Amino acid sequence: MTCDPRFKILFEPVAIGPVTAKNRFYQVPHCTGMGWLRPNMVADVRAIKAEGGWGVVSTEYCSIHPTSDDIPFPTHTLWDDHDIRAHRVMTDKVHEHGALAAVELWMGGGGASANFFSREVPMDVVSMPNGHGDPFQSRAMTKSDIADLRRWHRKAALRARQAGFDIVYVYATHHYLLDNFMNPAINTRTDEYGGSQNNRMRLVREIIEDTKDAVGDTCAVAVRFSVDDGGGADGTPVIGDRMEIFEALAELPDLWDINVADYSLEMGASRFVQEGALENYMATVRSKTTKPVVTVGRFTSPDTMASQIRRGIADFIGAARPSIADPFIPQKIEQGRTDDIRECIGCNICYSGDQKHYPIRCTQNPTMGEEWRRGWHPEKIAPKGSNDLVLVVGAGPAGLEAARALGQRGYEVILAEATRELGGRVSAEARLPGLAEWARVRDYRVGQLNKMPNVQVYMESELNLAQVLEVGAAHVAIATGSRWRRDGSGRSSTSPFDPPPPKGKTFTPDDIMAGRLPEGSVLVYDDDGFYMAGVLAEKLARNGNVVHYVTSHAMVSYWSTFTQEQVRVHRRLAELGISIMLNLELTGFDGNTAALSCVYTEREQDLPIDNIVLVTCRTPRDSLFHEVQHAIERKTAGAPKTVQRIGDADAPAIIAAAVFAGHKYARELDCQIDRDVPARVDRGTILAPGPDEG
Repeated sequence: MTCDPRFKILFEPVAIGPVTAKNRFYQVPHCTGMGWLRPNMVADVRAIKAEGGWGVVSTEYCSIHPTSDDIPFPTHTLWDDHDIRAHRVMTDKVHEHGALAAVELWMGGGGASANFFSREVPMDVVSMPNGHGDPFQSRAMTKSDIADLRRWHRKAALRARQAGFDIVYVYATHHYLLDNFMNPAINTRTDEYGGSQNNRMRLVREIIEDTKDAVGDTCAVAVRFSVDDGGGADGTPVIGDRMEIFEALAELPDLWDINVADYSLEMGASRFVQEGALENYMATVRSKTTKPVVTVGRFTSPDTMASQIRRGIADFIGAARPSIADPFIPQKIEQGRTDDIRECIGCNICYSGDQKHYPIRCTQNPTMGEEWRRGWHPEKIAPKGSNDLVLVVGAGPAGLEAARALGQRGYEVILAEATRELGGRVSAEARLPGLAEWARVRDYRVGQLNKMPNVQVYMESELNLAQVLEVGAAHVAIATGSRWRRDGSGRSSTSPFDPPPPKGKTFTPDDIMAGRLPEGSVLVYDDDGFYMAGVLAEKLARNGNVVHYVTSHAMVSYWSTFTQEQVRVHRRLAELGISIMLNLELTGFDGNTAALSCVYTEREQDLPIDNIVLVTCRTPRDSLFHEVQHAIERKTAGAPKTVQRIGDADAPAIIAAAVFAGHKYARELDCQIDRDVPARVDRGTILAPGPDEG
């Protein structure tokens, strides 16, 4: 297959100052939860993108000096020669595939951590509170500090050139130091770096000029910049002072990487932000400069990508999340295999890794972050280790991925699903408000299975032990999922309600997703903390129910802070008129009144209510696993060699964990895996030669 003529514009080379990108696919800077701490892992994350056809592959933010260390976030660093060697591992691998390597030089100021590692005093345009909520403030920079900053940035640019980077960034957005200098609401200085617009932009101009002078004609200089002054409640960009600064600097760098002030819009979850959300904003920005421009929009559709370029919205298709979900998007488009693209679902689980300080992962791409540690490749997999038949019971996210990867390996696979619909929890949750794009987890895998003659899919086939034994499979994977508990047991209290709540007026997420909706007023009890209670409350409010959202936590959907949507979740519930009650544990329900207890004082209160929806915790549906396991132990005729639980049937968790479990099962079947040391550990030792080493 060959590239569709409509998409050939995406594969045109584009000059960026002294360097040229081979195409218009640009992986913009994005965090990995690896940085300086895991240099070999992060090098392979970036290398896979280059192999997949991205024309430019960027690092995450890269500290130029110990006065911005951002611990516990594992950033990149370019402090010394060791860092040069670490980055050279990445740039060499990226260059092997003909891509350009970009580095985002960064100085955090008050927007970074309080330098808990280096114990250096943070510096910013003025003394201001720490951006992470720590009880520290930055020091107001003196003229000497500014001179130091310019020198440090220049030295970091020289190290970047030595490390093999082709594009060097000046990072002037996202409420970090350079951004704060330009902000009239923050910059109250009275010297030549404050006051007038020309003074507030002075440092940014100087840093751009210093960087261009340092790298000469060997590297391009890019600027990451937001052209808006913030936005309304929905994040709609407001154009003002910052656009004038942009116009004044428009021709100075070699490339502009444009975003918006509201991060929850720039990388918004699909529940709230759709593909290409910045288009109207970018149409205005693009007309103000002759230099190439890149921006993001969670682009997954080749038609949308080509349209953006053709209409002059941007010169490059920028992507972070889509390149994580499928590092091979460019190659698949070029080869005419667009139906093989694993489209990003916008769940932002990738972003949660950085926020929680663990290596990046992805719901759609279970190999993300495992390229170096486990040697996993998103498009390649070892052939089967035997001619054994494999039975997968359950076609939710774990079962679908296990069957797909097993089929890719060449195994004969039977996939049995109890219902008349594939997808399990994914299909059910995708029908909830705002989660429609999550169905892509199912659709991609079903599409791949339809191409595999060695995989047989049987729906409406709820198997019992006798039927499993009758199949005669050598290996059985139990992916039967889990069910939400309706007895009140959960995170706050591991004990069920006593007395039990009345059945006809007590609901679980499973009930709501199955279409069994309560009549009258409803208390949605969120003891889970992620997205489920919020979307159920929204669904019931739109159904006409009077809804009270009660949570044992201090904020609505607290874990969604790690996916950059908590504020939007709270706002949505408030806009729908849902009563929000925080820090309260639900301790009982008699059918007319809910008993609530303050998690701090244990002070009790009653809430008259007709129904409750319990979003507490789940119970694995694993009885079939135990029955098959016992059959193996008893050496029953027809018993398989192995049986294994995967996904929620093993341990209920997020969808990404279920997909990973299914993939891991398929990868490791018939393989000799050392269970004592299952994967390599990146201890920060550079395992490839540096620029001056043999």
